[in-house]
Amino acid sequence: MWGAWPFLPALVLLSELSVVKVQTAPCQTCRKLTESFIKGLERTANKNFGGGNTAWEEEKLAKYARSETRLLEIVEAACEKTDFECNRLLEKIEDQVETWWFHRQQEAPDLFEWLCIEQLRLCCPPGHFGPDCKECPSGPGGVCGGLGRCEGEGTRLGDGECVCDPGYSGHLCQNCADGYYREKRSNDSAGACAACFHSCKKCSGPQDYKCLDCKPGWILHDNKCVDIDECGTELARCPSNTYCHNTDGSYECKGCDQACVGCMGSGPARCKKCARGYRLKGAKCLDIDECSERAIACPGLNEACINEEGSFHCDCAEGFIRRDSICVENKPPAGPEKGLFDEMTDDEVLVLQQMFFGVVICALATLAAKGDMVFTAIFIGGVAAMAGYWLTEKGDYMLDGFLKGR
Repeated sequence: MWGAWPFLPALVLLSELSVVKVQTAPCQTCRKLTESFIKGLERTANKNFGGGNTAWEEEKLAKYARSETRLLEIVEAACEKTDFECNRLLEKIEDQVETWWFHRQQEAPDLFEWLCIEQLRLCCPPGHFGPDCKECPSGPGGVCGGLGRCEGEGTRLGDGECVCDPGYSGHLCQNCADGYYREKRSNDSAGACAACFHSCKKCSGPQDYKCLDCKPGWILHDNKCVDIDECGTELARCPSNTYCHNTDGSYECKGCDQACVGCMGSGPARCKKCARGYRLKGAKCLDIDECSERAIACPGLNEACINEEGSFHCDCAEGFIRRDSICVENKPPAGPEKGLFDEMTDDEVLVLQQMFFGVVICALATLAAKGDMVFTAIFIGGVAAMAGYWLTEKGDYMLDGFLKGR
């Protein structure tokens, strides 16, 4: 048989390797498979063999409508490649599908009923449940009175109990649930169940004064449900350092203010006792400013005291940073000392170079003129005058500059 459907083992293997298995009810899987198969029938209803001579093929081979070719086309698209459970079921029921296709299709046109209910026994007809497909509880209006669903209906699972719609209860969902009442109709027929006022457990109408019984946390008074203040009774149980806060029909425990050790309500004015770092002033527990009350709150050198709620901490004073647990002055690291020529611009360097070479050339010229010292003195004086403006601001660094250089 696998020769006819060669692709199915590969699809099953692919599903097992690439998909996280999500278990679904066998009946649901079978139903999905048959629905997909029927869609395939509809999709291929107007197709044929598609050969060059369709009329000859249909006459000599078989009608496409009942052909194995069409069956393979439908089966190939029946399950998603990633649907492991569908592909696994399809692999198991190959014989049944072929039997229905070639031999039972005319007498059993409903594939789901024939395959999933009768042959595989995975599902039950509507209104039935469980391994033996027992009948679901029914009454006026249908299964569960038409006001609920039968647990396991249509499958081989479940216990058949009625799961009623909101507002209904009972074996056949014929009663109104707690918090609902039966509406009256002009023709005296049973009306729908409508919601009572939110505090009523039982009532005769939707108003707050038509309560017959109350939900927990409420007490009936003159047909009204009045909230019970559990915080004023022994009903409330709150842990330490919390207080009771009443709510409609209940209560909640809320945390005390951070200034309190035990409290009777919200805020620092409801403390039973002040927490550490707080002091009672008037009716409130207020923060103690340790920085102003302590003579030496921060004993470290160059430290400053910073007050906080319920405490304080020490930090370095402004202009200081902490290094090795000591506050030291925050100074930038000292750089190397500058020499005479460190701040010279490129233009100044060029002028100085020109002056230097000028002096050297003039000195050589003087020597060549047989030692005319008068001319030499005049020339050197002119050079000195040209450089005077530059040397004026740097005279203090002259000696240091020549020693260190640029």
